[in-house]
Amino acid sequence: MKKYNLELVVFICGMVVMILEIDGSRILAPYLGTSLFVWTSLIGILLGSLSLGYWLGGKIADKNPSFKKLSVIILLSGILISLIAIIKDPILQLIEATFQDIRLGSIIGSVILFTPSSIFLGMVSPYALRLKLDDIDHSGRTAGNLYALSTIGSILGTFLAGFILLTYFGNTKLLIILAITLVIASLITIGGKAKNHLLLIGLFFLQLFAAHLDENRLSQAGIVNVDTDYNHVQIYKTSDYQTKKPILLLDLGRADHSAIFLSSDDLVFEYTKYYRLAELFKPAAKSALAIGGGAYSYPKDFLKNFPNATLDVVELDPGLTALAKEYFHLKDSPNLNIFHEDGRTFLNKNTKKYDLFFGDAFRSFYSIPYQLTTIEAVQKISDSLSDDGIALINVISSIEGEKGKFFRAEYATYKKVFPQVYTFPVNYPDKPAETQNIILIAFKSTKTPSFSTYNLEFDSYLNHLYKKDIPADTPILTDDFAPVDQYIMDLL
Repeated sequence: MKKYNLELVVFICGMVVMILEIDGSRILAPYLGTSLFVWTSLIGILLGSLSLGYWLGGKIADKNPSFKKLSVIILLSGILISLIAIIKDPILQLIEATFQDIRLGSIIGSVILFTPSSIFLGMVSPYALRLKLDDIDHSGRTAGNLYALSTIGSILGTFLAGFILLTYFGNTKLLIILAITLVIASLITIGGKAKNHLLLIGLFFLQLFAAHLDENRLSQAGIVNVDTDYNHVQIYKTSDYQTKKPILLLDLGRADHSAIFLSSDDLVFEYTKYYRLAELFKPAAKSALAIGGGAYSYPKDFLKNFPNATLDVVELDPGLTALAKEYFHLKDSPNLNIFHEDGRTFLNKNTKKYDLFFGDAFRSFYSIPYQLTTIEAVQKISDSLSDDGIALINVISSIEGEKGKFFRAEYATYKKVFPQVYTFPVNYPDKPAETQNIILIAFKSTKTPSFSTYNLEFDSYLNHLYKKDIPADTPILTDDFAPVDQYIMDLL
C-alpha cells in the first residue's frame, strides 16, 4: 500500500461529491426548474445524506476496518452514481406528472436520485480516518489533514463542474465519468488490479458510448440537445398550438422559451407581439435596451420595425446567443449590440440613456431572476431611460386572487418608480384570475398616452387594457425582501 493512497482517495471522493451536487442541479432543472426551492431541496438532501454516511462510516469502521471494505464502499458509490444516469429521466418525468408542488417534487427527486450514492460517499472520510490512525497522539492532525484534503477536493470539483465539465460533457456523460473515477479510486484503495473493477470500468465505458449514441439518435431525429454554461437546451421542430403552423422551438426545460415559424418571420408567441406597441407610443425611438435574448425573436422584430434605431441586448448565456445564430437566423448587425452578463449587473453599471426598455428575462415562472423584480432594479431601469422613455415588461402571473400576488407585487413596485403603469393581460383578458403573460407598460413621462389608433394590429392589443383597480395588497419587492419564489408557489 502506497503511503498517500488514502489521502488521494479522500481527495477524489470529496471532489466527486461537489461535482455530483452541481450536476444534480442541472439534472433537476428541466423538470423542476432552478428556483430557490429546488436548490434548497438538493443541498439539504445531500447534506443529510452525507451526514448519515459520516455516521455509518464511523460505525462500520470500528468493526474490523480494512482497505478492502473501504474499496467496496467507494465501488458501490460509483455503481449508484451510474444508476442515476439510467433512471433520472423516467423518475423525474413521473415526479413532474405526479406532484404539482415543486418543493415536494424536488425533495422526492433528490432523495431517490442522490441519497444512496451520497450516503456511501459520506462513509469514505471517517472510514479512511480509522484506517489512517496509527496512534492517538497524532489523531487530531491526521483527522485535520484528511478532512482538509476532502474539502480541497470539493473546492476543485466545484470549479471543474461549473467552469468546464458540465459544458463539455453534459450531465449524463458526467455522471458516468464520475462513476469511472470512483472505480479507479476503489482500485487505488486496494493498491492494485482487480478483474471485477476492470470489468466494471469496461461496462461504464459502454454506458458512456450508449449515451453518445443516444445523442446521435436525437441529432438524427432533428433534436439539438446541448448544455450551455447556464442551461440545458433542446431545439426541435414542432407545431404552434394556436396556428398549427410548423415552428422551430427552443426549450429550456419546463418552458417553451423562444420559437420561430419555419415559413415566415412573424413572431410566434403572442405576448412578444405586445412589444410592438412601442411603435405606437414611441415611433421615433432611436435606442432601446432589452434584457433577455433567448433565440432573439423579438430583437430581430425590433430591428426590422425600427431600422434606424440601435438595440442593446443583455443575455446572460452566451451559449443561447450562439444557438440563436446557428439555428434561429440571428445575424450580426451594426444596430445590434449584445452583452453577455446578468441583467442586473448591466443596469447597475449602465450610464447610457435609452428611449425604450424591454424586459423578458423570465425563463419561466419556475425560474424568475428576483434581482430584476425589485424596486432597486426598477429604479435602475428608470434611470436608464430618457425623460419620456417607456418600459415594456413581460410578467407571468394571474392578476387577481392568490395566484396574482407576484403580479400585484411587481405592479406596485413599478408604480412606486414610474408615474404611469398600464396592464395588458395577453391570453385571457376577461379572466384575470387565470395564469398568463401580462405586459406592463410603464411611462416615465406624466403625459397621458393616447390609446387611439387606426392600426388594426395595435388596436387588438390595446383592447386588452386592464381597466379595473389593482389592489395594493402586496408589499413592493426590494433587494432585501423579495419573496418571489413563494409567490410563484402560490401561483402554481
